[in-house]
Amino acid sequence: MGGIRFVVDEKGRQTAVIIDLKTHGSLWEDIYDAFKAHQRAHEPRESLASVKKALSHKAHRVHA
Repeated sequence: MGGIRFVVDEKGRQTAVIIDLKTHGSLWEDIYDAFKAHQRAHEPRESLASVKKALSHKAHRVHA
């Protein structure tokens, strides 16, 4: 596949990848998004309702 090269160790095992961002920039964005989601998998969550409520309160303070 053009624009993607693998770095291999002395035993021929793939250890890294080089991605041409001009060719595969959107692929890198997908990989990076998946990486960030994986990193944050164990962070505390907020419900949609609590986020909406907080945003609503914040919007009312700005307009007051």
